Amino acid sequence: MLPAEIIRAKREGAELTERQIFDFISGIQTGQVDDCQVAAFAMVVCCRSMNANETGLLTEAMAHSGLVTHWDEQDLGGPILDKHSSGGVGDKVSIALMPILVACGAFVPMVSGRGLGHSGGTLDKLDAIPGYNTEPSTKFFVNTVKQVGGAIVSASADIAPADKKLYSIRDTIAAVDSVPLITASILSKKIAAGISRLVMDVKVGSGAFMPDISAAEKLVESLLAVAEKTDVHLKVLLTDMNQVLGTTVGNAIETLEAVMLLTDHKQADRRLLEVTVELAAELLVMGKLASDLQVGRNQIHEALSSGKAAEALGKIVAVLGGPNDFVDKPRQHLKIAPVKLAVHPHSAGKVAAIDVRTVGIAMVEMKGGRRTKNDKIDLQVGLDHVAGIGSEVGPGRDDRPLAMVYVHDDKLANAVAEDIRAAYTLNTHTPDYTQVVLERRE
Repeated sequence: MLPAEIIRAKREGAELTERQIFDFISGIQTGQVDDCQVAAFAMVVCCRSMNANETGLLTEAMAHSGLVTHWDEQDLGGPILDKHSSGGVGDKVSIALMPILVACGAFVPMVSGRGLGHSGGTLDKLDAIPGYNTEPSTKFFVNTVKQVGGAIVSASADIAPADKKLYSIRDTIAAVDSVPLITASILSKKIAAGISRLVMDVKVGSGAFMPDISAAEKLVESLLAVAEKTDVHLKVLLTDMNQVLGTTVGNAIETLEAVMLLTDHKQADRRLLEVTVELAAELLVMGKLASDLQVGRNQIHEALSSGKAAEALGKIVAVLGGPNDFVDKPRQHLKIAPVKLAVHPHSAGKVAAIDVRTVGIAMVEMKGGRRTKNDKIDLQVGLDHVAGIGSEVGPGRDDRPLAMVYVHDDKLANAVAEDIRAAYTLNTHTPDYTQVVLERRE
């Protein structure tokens, strides 16, 4: 079947058949579908959408476009668990959550992605660790999980390869926020990676791809419907993204914050710690490693307090090629850009609202994110001490900035400072604390 005819059918509002969907995905693999047609397909799906049946078929087609891992053949002796996020500014949860789960007895083969649009990617953050191999072979990935309990890697060439092509093109044509494409991309990789128990973190707010609760609910409904069709046990947490998650934005600097959460969680950002703990607790219950959420939370705090979670990350990083002393000396290995500028508001006040998308786009302007799929990003640039809602900020004092900018030249630092100021709204009142976990669904 001609790719153009499949694109035309969807453009005209038709429901695509199983054969049409599988033929198109197969064509991506064989080269019969070129990049222009992949882009056209992504855009027409973004504009016309897909129903649950089509989305399920697209998920299955992409999942089986390459190798499917079967963890039950490995006899690991513990549950296979995984978490995925719909993406948000400052979201470094996976880097902390994965070793926490490993320390609690789970196995976590996490297949992750790179940055899309204004949202950073976990793999880009891990690229900041010298030597860390984010793209090992499937065999090495499986052996790493067997040896040290977990790994965060890219989908290898033989894991959902059709999704890899579609994923990279979506970012460049403004088709990132398509619910069917998000659903199929996430679940196809998880199915191909052999995941049957998954917690999904769906971000809601100005820094998320789903800026309001109604849009997020559509994604949740799609994920749950397709998960049921594909035998994935899924729970979903909707979490707030109306402010940066944590106090950093950028690649190396976010990785550093995740490591510091593991080594000194009592000093961690409250919202970042809460999201990490709640997602991990849900997974421990799903994997029957905890009888209920409170027992799971207690196990997580024990793994953090005892140092077992930090130790787990250290072992995983070393096996994947990173420094043996990475967790002990993260600041030595994670290089931060040398030019530092404190961004102050023009007058004092309390943060009432943040346009977090603007903060994320500022990171792209700093070359910490991608404009096109082939862009080489700067892992060293970033923001630290990012003020959250309710923070007191003011001019002239380094302890009350909107953020600290780290770049390589003064001109760029000053340009970014203006973007950051534009993202913040101040007043004289302290807003109520916004719950970070908004809703739980299954």
